[in-house]
Amino acid sequence: MSNEVNHKRRRMLTAATAGLGAVGAGAMLVPFGMSLAPSERARAAGAPVEVDISLLEEGQQLTVEWRGKPVWIVRRPQAVLDGLASLDSKLADPDSILDQQPEYAQNPTRAIKPEISVLVGICTHLGCSPKYRPELAPADLGAEWQGGYFCACHGSRFDLAGRVYKSVPAPTNLVVPPYQYLSDTVLVIGDDGGAA
Repeated sequence: MSNEVNHKRRRMLTAATAGLGAVGAGAMLVPFGMSLAPSERARAAGAPVEVDISLLEEGQQLTVEWRGKPVWIVRRPQAVLDGLASLDSKLADPDSILDQQPEYAQNPTRAIKPEISVLVGICTHLGCSPKYRPELAPADLGAEWQGGYFCACHGSRFDLAGRVYKSVPAPTNLVVPPYQYLSDTVLVIGDDGGAA
């Protein structure tokens, strides 16, 4: 038997073993690294939500989830925007004085772009979810109704800017979440880019 060492073969076996060891270590590190990242559920709980509103038609409502809450996005017709000021005397907080919206939404339409409303869809009374009722003056809501949100649980009413009517159980306007536009047709809910 020969005691001669085959150096070529030894180098090849050493390289193969090192390569296999590296692949094994990488395979072990990937699951470990992934276990440190937040779960999909955790990310969804607080992460900003990107929404494409390019197909949102006038008068239509789109509902998305952010932090486990429904967020309503509505493209309001010009007639609705024109009628908002006529409701001021019937509303509890028409000028949005109470802190229910970011500063950039403290205006008559409570929005960055007047035609697009972004509201958290939870009644400020007991946390029910009001229904979108855009039609004008249905008999059950009274003659002053110009469309908005109606909470059937206890009768709270909000206009299409999310402002609460007087003499209803809900104490404050609907909440406007922080948001920003990435383009004319894409907005992000939950991140306003540090706007004040």
